[in-house]
Amino acid sequence: MKKLKPAAAYVGTLLSASLVVGTGCSTSNTTTATNTTIEQTESTATAEPIPPVAKKVPKELTTHGDTRIDNYYWMNQREDPEVIAYLNAENDYTKSVMADTEELQEKLFKEIVGRIKQTDESVPYKKSGYFYYTRFEAGKEYPVYARKKGTMEAAEEVMLNANQRAEGLGYYAAAGMNVSPNNNLLAFGEDTVSRRQYTIRFKNLQTGELLPDRIPNTTGAAVWANDNKTVFYTMKDPSLRSYKIFRHTLGTPSSQDKEVYHEADETFGTFVYKTKSDKYIIIGSSSTMAQEYRYVDASNPTATLKVIQPRERGLEYDVDHFGDSFYIRTNKDGATNFKLMKTPVGKTTKENWKEVIAHRPDTYLEGTEIFKDYLVLQERKNGLTQLRIKKWNDPKTDYYVDFGEEAYTAGISINPDFDSKVLRYSYSSLTTPSSTYDFNMVTKEKTLLKEQEVVGDFDKNNYESKRVYATADDGTKIPVSLVYRKGLKLDGNNPTLLYAYGSYGISMNPGFNSSRLSLLDRGFVYAIAHIRGGQEMGRQWYEDGKMMKKKNTFTDFIDASEFLIDQKYTNPDKLFAQGGSAGGLLMGAVVNMRPELYKGVHAAVPFVDVVTTMLDTSIPLTTGEFDEWGNPAEKAAYDYMLSYSPYDNVEAKAYPNMLVTTGLHDSQVQYFEPAKWVAKLREMKTDDNLLLLQTNMEAGHGGASGRFRPYRETALQYAFFLKLAGINE
Repeated sequence: MKKLKPAAAYVGTLLSASLVVGTGCSTSNTTTATNTTIEQTESTATAEPIPPVAKKVPKELTTHGDTRIDNYYWMNQREDPEVIAYLNAENDYTKSVMADTEELQEKLFKEIVGRIKQTDESVPYKKSGYFYYTRFEAGKEYPVYARKKGTMEAAEEVMLNANQRAEGLGYYAAAGMNVSPNNNLLAFGEDTVSRRQYTIRFKNLQTGELLPDRIPNTTGAAVWANDNKTVFYTMKDPSLRSYKIFRHTLGTPSSQDKEVYHEADETFGTFVYKTKSDKYIIIGSSSTMAQEYRYVDASNPTATLKVIQPRERGLEYDVDHFGDSFYIRTNKDGATNFKLMKTPVGKTTKENWKEVIAHRPDTYLEGTEIFKDYLVLQERKNGLTQLRIKKWNDPKTDYYVDFGEEAYTAGISINPDFDSKVLRYSYSSLTTPSSTYDFNMVTKEKTLLKEQEVVGDFDKNNYESKRVYATADDGTKIPVSLVYRKGLKLDGNNPTLLYAYGSYGISMNPGFNSSRLSLLDRGFVYAIAHIRGGQEMGRQWYEDGKMMKKKNTFTDFIDASEFLIDQKYTNPDKLFAQGGSAGGLLMGAVVNMRPELYKGVHAAVPFVDVVTTMLDTSIPLTTGEFDEWGNPAEKAAYDYMLSYSPYDNVEAKAYPNMLVTTGLHDSQVQYFEPAKWVAKLREMKTDDNLLLLQTNMEAGHGGASGRFRPYRETALQYAFFLKLAGINE
């Protein structure tokens, strides 16, 4: 249950989901000596734009007797007019440098948006007598959340039209749509700043009236008790950590809400959800290395919370409910890839847990879906997700759903009905658009409910995908997923974009993205390196790419890059790299280590000032990251992090062409990390290659809001790659 997801601004160019790091920047000791100016950003005496040069204000940062000088620490103040002026100057410079691609950017934007079906809707799912779905109207940026009673032929009830709610706003995001058990009330969250601090609102679905209740500074989700008037929600602290659970009664001011749980340990975050059975409200606390859960009967929301299993460092588990038991996915007793256990509701501590699905060294148990007659296991083996169907009363009939492609992504979808014999799942591959299936677990019959339409002349048979393996220095085989137009010649001359993430155990699945066609149709190969730090090859894959093994993440990416060159897919003058958030850290590390391998690099919302950030616990999410990166308050961790931190390791040498993108209101990786990094690179690098910083002044970690606007950013990224590849059309 990680705190960060890959940002939508760059995911648009990658997959369509997934999501990830950290924090921001700032730290300890002082000593300031001022320099003078921010130099002007553009010369009027020459046609060539001149990059901004940020002023230098040396600040001493001393830890463990080691002193670092940070000349750009002053950029940490978002409200400082000088900071805003510098960011705007960088934006102006980027616009000037990329002016020769403006027509191409516009063409790319129209091309990408033109593939999107304007009037569209999701596959409905049924719950409590209603069919729920989301639809889009032609030309509109935001979704309409709607439902129909009993049948899809019934009259539509619009629950929330996000286009109306977003009118006049530079940014808008709705989240946490949750209907009360009696079907009459909607709870939802709204963020209008892009800091992921949501205000929860309520709507009477019978009258259309917005209730006066407002609950600010939340994660956006409200969980209903069974009385239709009580909700539980999660509050954020000043560092944006989810730290308290409150209980709210409709019609009362939020100032009177009852605090029901406070997560005092700053390395944990807390959250709340309702079991699929609707029987229990579950409050969880999670860190990288441990979890703890409490529960209360959803029909008695004021009762005292009961702990399921007290936290123990190294014991990870999560919880669902069925019948008279809690079902627990856990790594207990050395189950590195997790196993499934059950325990009676009245006896929940670990000595009462009984094994349902055993641990398997070669198969990671990602999740489960419980039905009355069936148990569905979402597993990962050899880098691919598998769905295993298990009948409760006849375990010998276990079988796997056949997907029929070499590289793909699949996952359990929305399945609210316990009694159903039909599993709904999602499917996609690098050549197959996102699809939704119903699978009859009795007859094994698949029904394709929807394959996302790609408007235009798209034919998936024109493209080919494959899975290859690069070999790391230590002999580890690194999976690489590839897609390209058929007829590719392995002559070493293909422009290639290699993407990776490699943190938090988040797996980058090989899924479809229609915007990517704009690169593939211009001759690009698109590749995903499934490097250590993710979880594609099981839990150990994650363990081998974090903490004091973090450098495996970077060397795996470099080895994958060299493999693509050795196998004649591309060459260093045609190879591009891309990553965001924790993947932006990856970009910063590899350009310090092997800059000559890449023609160009896009680093999105990059976590690059690792040591300074991780020393500053006031920055959002820092304390919860110690088990991912290490705690630099410990000297061994400090020394190791300092050895790879991109900002600290910038030096006087040639770097590849680079585009760095960020958002002023980023809640995960603060804007000043990439801003400082670019300023230092400008000061130190010895080449004449492009170095561009683009800051979205209205957005945060996920980039621009809306259905179409984010693709302006995608068009800029693609134009950057195409410009460097010499493709002007």
